[in-house]
Amino acid sequence: MAAEPPSSVAPATAAHTKRTPKRKPKKKSAGPSVLNPNWAQLQSKLPASTFLGKRKRRPAPSPPPQPSPDPDAAEVSAKLEPASDDTSLTKALALDCEMVGVGAGGSKSALARVTLVNSFGNVVYDEYVRPMERIVDYRTHISGIRPKHMNKAKDFSVVQKDVADLITGRVLVGHALHHDLKVLLLGHPKKDIRDTSEYEVFRREGKRRSLKDLAAQELSVKIQQQEHCPIEDARAAMFIYKKHKKGWEKNRKDQFRFKNKLKKRGNKKSAEGNEKDPNVPTVLL
Repeated sequence: MAAEPPSSVAPATAAHTKRTPKRKPKKKSAGPSVLNPNWAQLQSKLPASTFLGKRKRRPAPSPPPQPSPDPDAAEVSAKLEPASDDTSLTKALALDCEMVGVGAGGSKSALARVTLVNSFGNVVYDEYVRPMERIVDYRTHISGIRPKHMNKAKDFSVVQKDVADLITGRVLVGHALHHDLKVLLLGHPKKDIRDTSEYEVFRREGKRRSLKDLAAQELSVKIQQQEHCPIEDARAAMFIYKKHKKGWEKNRKDQFRFKNKLKKRGNKKSAEGNEKDPNVPTVLL
């Protein structure tokens, strides 16, 4: 039997031979770098500790230090608080009023709120008042008075009597009290008035200062930042008075004695002049 001729078709395994992956060429190791002669000469002249190479990155600048809070500023921002819970009627009361505008163009002031605080800074009286004339300007940006407050307001005559009864026989403290007493249509003995706008010690170059300025200096508090609060204003005036009460009362006594001395001296001179004057008739008893 004749032998079969060898097949011309290679087996499938032979047709698909595996390809060996190409090897990445190895990086040639860099040989020793040759320095420029000038560079080598410069490096030899430098101290051994000096290293010339890449410039080091500078660290990022630290943020500027924040200023520490000023303790005085913190004190100035503090609020006025009563010295105790005592709400009794003390010998001294502080008064403050808020006004609205009435009359032509609202140029005339009328009482709209009145507040009294005692020596401890506690409120003993605080009422809204219905003016006797029609309100033209509420002056809200200063007074804090709004139309809704008039819904619970009392008649002027009622409030006037209440305040008169409370302040009678007491020392009245306040700032520019002549304005408050004027809108209340009330008077008060001069000897019993302690007005922080009139006290000579508080004046600057002979000029009166605002309650806002005095409160910042004497009490380290800020008041009247926006709308005025009569409770806060009356409390500030009272605390300023109490801080200077000893010197204030001594000053008043000295003034009273000085005036009496001048009065007696004037009466004595007047009597001596009358004795020498022949035109003055002599009274025979």
